[in-house]
Amino acid sequence: MAGISVDNLSVGYDRHPAVVNLNGAFQAGSLTAVVGPNGSGKSTLLKALAGHCKPLAGRIDLGGLKPADIAYLPQAHALDLKFPLTLEDLVGFGFIGRRGLFGGFSRADRERLHGLMAQVGLEGLERRPIGSVSGGQLQRALFARVMAQDAKLVLLDEPFNGIDARAAEDLAQLMARWPDQGRTVVAVLHDLDLVRRLCPQSLVMARQAVAWGPTEAAISPAQLTRARKLAESWNVSDEPPLTAIHQAEHV
Repeated sequence: MAGISVDNLSVGYDRHPAVVNLNGAFQAGSLTAVVGPNGSGKSTLLKALAGHCKPLAGRIDLGGLKPADIAYLPQAHALDLKFPLTLEDLVGFGFIGRRGLFGGFSRADRERLHGLMAQVGLEGLERRPIGSVSGGQLQRALFARVMAQDAKLVLLDEPFNGIDARAAEDLAQLMARWPDQGRTVVAVLHDLDLVRRLCPQSLVMARQAVAWGPTEAAISPAQLTRARKLAESWNVSDEPPLTAIHQAEHV
């Protein structure tokens, strides 16, 4: 599997850039944390990598990956919680990319689905309606749906939101094993202690890349302070000061 590269990538909405002149690569089989202040373009970057947001400029090279090879967990779900859907149904949607909408479930698929639900702490809750569970349980089911997709590229936007600390740690440990399975993982995270423990690579953003490389150097206090100051300087206007953009530090 090839890595994922971006070349002079700018992404935004209504011609207003949220990500500006991003250059770099996510190596195949790597785990990269994306960190930075609020409004720094982290979620927009993941949407672009997932194909949900068209670049304003530059390009994304997915290394030949197809849509079915990409699993994306957005920060906020768009589920209708009144819809008659069970947690098992929700996780089962993760099989559609491989089986097709009308492909049906084999016995092995069913066993794998229940195994995934057990891994995220939902054993025994398979038949619970999605509108009857807690936000944390729903988030765990969405995490299991990503796992069911068996994707080569996994994009996670704040995947541990609404989950208690113990469950978050369990899911984070699952995430940390995915690169050993040949998956490339890019995760927007705010828990810097977790990032230091589990993520070998980090990208620090403030619309542009502030630092990109091994985590210990990339999320040093100096780099995080630089990102915060840069983000604050952009808060005074809807448009970033393009003439003041510096090259990212590849550390």
